[in-house]
Amino acid sequence: MIRVQTASFDAHTETAAFAKGRAEAGALASFVGSVRDSAHGDMVSALELEAYPGFTEKQIAKIEAEARERFDLIDTLVIHRYGRMVPGEAIVLVAALSKHRREALQAVDYLMDRLKTEAPFWKREVRPAGEGGEHAEWIEPRGDDREAHARWTEGKT
Repeated sequence: MIRVQTASFDAHTETAAFAKGRAEAGALASFVGSVRDSAHGDMVSALELEAYPGFTEKQIAKIEAEARERFDLIDTLVIHRYGRMVPGEAIVLVAALSKHRREALQAVDYLMDRLKTEAPFWKREVRPAGEGGEHAEWIEPRGDDREAHARWTEGKT
């Protein structure tokens, strides 16, 4: 299941609903990414993500389909927000159900590495500026995000 939305979500409620009635699953692995209050030593007052509904879900579905081909999964869940979010708010939830833990854990790691570098979201960090104003700066995936992604295509994992 893939949802791209502006509304906040509760990760515990979402994962409980996702796993409910799935007795064939021996493992549920999940990751929740949240807005940090600082980046590169600077305060961050908000994170703004832009997306193109429809297109974004289609691209995430391709990544999710490749995860299903690579790992023995029962199901996956990806919830990704866009819009303006403040520090502490959840941005993304990725969960995987499988018969065994390793497949679920690796699938979540794989999905996050791919989402961080390939999902079509445009991100801006908003920082406080003088006189109560704000300054926003577009950001790109970090070098370590690209390295994490590369390990899946270079056969390291």
